[in-house]
Amino acid sequence: MEASQEADEMKRAVEEDRRLFLQTVIVRVMKSRKSMSHTGLIQEVIEQSHARFVPQVSAIKKSIEQLIEKGYLDRSKEQLDVYDYVA
Repeated sequence: MEASQEADEMKRAVEEDRRLFLQTVIVRVMKSRKSMSHTGLIQEVIEQSHARFVPQVSAIKKSIEQLIEKGYLDRSKEQLDVYDYVA
């Protein structure tokens, strides 16, 4: 019973670390590029993350949405599938 609880805690900790890592990678990419398409950003994040783990696209999308809510990214006014970095 206790081993199962420890495994659950470890899984949550790993998921949280990965979520924060993805957000860091997204901000780093967007800071250097300033503007990027959705597909390009997803590909770049996967490429930069694959040394640590292979992220799921759904996790990357969720991280992008969280960064939009936090004010780090914004959707382009001209193109719906483009994100802009907010300095």
